[in-house]
Amino acid sequence: MSSSTPTFLLFLPLCSNCVAFIYTLPFSFAVKVSERTRTLLRKREKRATKMKFNPRVSSSRRKSRKAHFTAPSSVRRVLMSAPLSGDLRSKYNVRSMPVRKEDEVQVVRGTYKGREGKVVQVYRRKWVIHIERITREKVNGSTVNVGIHPSKVVITKLRLDKDRKSLLDRKAKGRAAADKEKGTKFAPEDVMQTID
Repeated sequence: MSSSTPTFLLFLPLCSNCVAFIYTLPFSFAVKVSERTRTLLRKREKRATKMKFNPRVSSSRRKSRKAHFTAPSSVRRVLMSAPLSGDLRSKYNVRSMPVRKEDEVQVVRGTYKGREGKVVQVYRRKWVIHIERITREKVNGSTVNVGIHPSKVVITKLRLDKDRKSLLDRKAKGRAAADKEKGTKFAPEDVMQTID
């Protein structure tokens, strides 16, 4: 390589432990960066720009994972919520609800996208729900339910009882209060008074 050829040093962070060094490459040489590396770089940039607002909430990955995997059943119930369909959302003014047995859901992501059925079981230990008619056959010939994460479904019909109705009312009331409060933080006349 001649001394007149311009060179540069490129650092590519591939993962948390390794960095690729590409040294003394002429500018005319195109460096191919894989899509995965680009995604990692974008994620790293986003992660660096996020600010922490609440000092009492940890942003530690280790602590978040521990809290997730050791969460008790009562916490898992809330975390295993699914969004309501458009009709139900407009009817009850509620965005999402914890999934329960006998709710009717539609899968909106993954292999079983578009399939509908009744929830047969909410398997909190495995963070999945089992839906009727979404099964697969094992090698020995028996059929088993396929676990689907609640975030990948939409609730199309709720199984309503006294407790569920009270929860819907409570959530709708809170949402209505938040909507009412929105936009009333500063009145237009207060803003105009501060302007010289």
